[in-house]
Amino acid sequence: MPDLEFQSEDVLAALQDTLLREHVRYAAEHSPFYRRLFASTGLRPDAIHSVNDLGALPFTTKSDLETNNPDFLCTDAGDIIDICLSSGTTGKPVALMQTRSDLDRLAVNEDVSFRTAGITARDRVLIATALDRCFMAGLAYFLGLTRIGATAIRVGSGSAFLLLEMLRQQQATAMVGVPTLMLAAAERLVKDGGDPASLGVRRLICIGEPIRNQDLSLSVLGERLRELWGAQVFGTYASTEMATAFCECEHGLGGHQHPDLIAVEIVDEQGRVLPPGEVGEVVATPLQVKGMPLLRFKTGDVAVLHTAPCPCGRRTPRLGPVLGRKAQMLKCRGTTVYPPAIAAVLHAIREVQGYYIEVHDEYDLSDRIRVVVGVEAPESVDGTAITDRLAASLRVRPDVVIAPIAAVQQKTVQSDKRKPVTFFDYRRR
Repeated sequence: MPDLEFQSEDVLAALQDTLLREHVRYAAEHSPFYRRLFASTGLRPDAIHSVNDLGALPFTTKSDLETNNPDFLCTDAGDIIDICLSSGTTGKPVALMQTRSDLDRLAVNEDVSFRTAGITARDRVLIATALDRCFMAGLAYFLGLTRIGATAIRVGSGSAFLLLEMLRQQQATAMVGVPTLMLAAAERLVKDGGDPASLGVRRLICIGEPIRNQDLSLSVLGERLRELWGAQVFGTYASTEMATAFCECEHGLGGHQHPDLIAVEIVDEQGRVLPPGEVGEVVATPLQVKGMPLLRFKTGDVAVLHTAPCPCGRRTPRLGPVLGRKAQMLKCRGTTVYPPAIAAVLHAIREVQGYYIEVHDEYDLSDRIRVVVGVEAPESVDGTAITDRLAASLRVRPDVVIAPIAAVQQKTVQSDKRKPVTFFDYRRR
């Protein structure tokens, strides 16, 4: 359907419900896992008529994928042409098997997402994320860009120096990558006397880390990127399991949903579906997936769904910035804190070049938070001042340790992870 996202809400809802019925029926017929699920619950697949009926189904969890991975496969092994691994941020990586139609779907998803951010066939886009190690993201971006007809510059995420060299050589007009990597590259160039804005990058597509606050204003990290690069910044949200991305338009009011590719629910701690505007866990049902379809997958991410009209004219709901992961929620003396809130404060402190967070049990219903901050010259940085800034923003006072940046990087940069690991949970569960 041409210009799908600009169709009326009724048209979009009817299309999504039709695709959802097909998706549920396909999963129930071809997936050993979902065959057992429907049999055990006594629920008939044809009882799911619309997104509003999804609540009758149990959730699918990451643990289900880990322990029953082969039973999610709905096709013969010969139909699988690509294997992706999840990031393993909150558990061990799991395999997602993809058919030819799944890769075509992935390309459509990124085509629409990049166009939402204003990317056209005239753009030269530097991909600053890995295309190897069975990661989905870099592959998805490449497929989407080639579908648009844009030039893809496959640099990867290993080196800020290489990123800058390729920007100079290939004259990229846009870049997609983790915002802290793009910030590190810009700050390195400034330190060497250069000006990132002079390189001609006009759009930054930010993945993996939020660049907006809960009120959708740019965070300090987002503002810093915009300032240094002289570019528009666009936040995105995606995961391997969803095989779908939510990308902001130029108005930055949340990532637009693709109603033909995914159905989204926001649920509370008891699993009850929340109305738009309420904070809760993102539950995703990716549509039109043939290799390993999922129903009501609990992502573990906490966010808000927005349905107010967007000035861009798209009629699709929008997913707000991820506030944190449910598994990483911290409770400190009655106050809830998510690691991204700590990161937002640290990004505003120029001396801070890296960090990681450790959480330990203190006593029932309260955690002890330890923030290790990496700087070039530890003796010149006042840890008490950083603690005070964190306390003023978070309403809790974590322990702050100042360390050499090399020591922080030794712990956070791990060869089997696509981005630095900055959260370490030592609580007894």
